[in-house]
Amino acid sequence: MAQKLALAALVAVVIAGGAWFATQRDAGMATSTGALLGAASAETAAPTDAAAAVDPALLADRSMGNPDAPVKMTEYASFTCPHCANFSETVFKDLKTNYIDTGKVYFTLREVYFDKFGLLAGMMARCGGNDRYFGFVDTFFNSRDQWLNSEDAAVITDNLKRIGRTGGMSDEQIDACWANRPLANALVEQFQKNMTADGVEGTPSFLIDGVKFTNMSYEEFAKVLDDKLQ
Repeated sequence: MAQKLALAALVAVVIAGGAWFATQRDAGMATSTGALLGAASAETAAPTDAAAAVDPALLADRSMGNPDAPVKMTEYASFTCPHCANFSETVFKDLKTNYIDTGKVYFTLREVYFDKFGLLAGMMARCGGNDRYFGFVDTFFNSRDQWLNSEDAAVITDNLKRIGRTGGMSDEQIDACWANRPLANALVEQFQKNMTADGVEGTPSFLIDGVKFTNMSYEEFAKVLDDKLQ
């Protein structure tokens, strides 16, 4: 089960001065809460209402399908989570074809940030615009083993930038997005609030019409959905 990180600590290692990654060419990827907490300070604490300083469109849920579909499905996923990537590659495509694209299910993805790279990916996908968002999501999951395959933080962020360029973003747009500390604060605050409210503790996790499920095979998901649709 993935571990939770404190808001201030996570934002600290992502945003610090807007130049942290450029100066940490030899830093290894943080793999524990303690490693990330070590970068926190009183100055990095998020405001009580971080979302107040951010364009609401950047914080809105990202969804696909017919909003009036009879079944609502929400996935909680981290872009660095191997089980989430496996779900995307082996289950989600069939769910999309058979349930989302046919108007039976309205699907929402809620990002979970257990590490700085998942947060950077989420920020970039959102800054890229609604029409690019799920394209970025597919790329993050389908190429996870490639862009995350390094112990050098700078290499991983360079890989993410390459994905951003392929998706039509400039380096300047990506840098400005990643330097947006209010956005980082608000996204992490939002994810923590949502996960707590829904009782989610690991990824991927799912809500189907408000009922929580853990990861399943396509056949198991299909049975749950078909029962709901009867």
